[in-house]
Amino acid sequence: MVKHIILWKLKSGMSDDEKKRISAGIREGLEGLAGVIPGLTSIRVRTGYADSSADLMLDSTFADRQALESYRTDPRHNAVADRYVRPFVEVRLCLDYEEESDEG
Repeated sequence: MVKHIILWKLKSGMSDDEKKRISAGIREGLEGLAGVIPGLTSIRVRTGYADSSADLMLDSTFADRQALESYRTDPRHNAVADRYVRPFVEVRLCLDYEEESDEG
């Protein structure tokens, strides 16, 4: 399995209401990809980190690296990112890593 973690900082100057609305759109858009993108085994957007340097976190898991690469170029994923994420994000940090199974 491959974990794909993203931290986002929304653009400065937004009101709390704008941040909540934008965060809800990001969550709805990305979590809506569950069961749609082959090899995407779990996806969750977490929000509400008032004491953190990030506003949102994407926590997703893929069957393997090939599935993650396919997700990155999938037009359904890119449509969500273009509409709900990229226009509103100032900082993006990504961490991808192989997660060992409990069977080994």
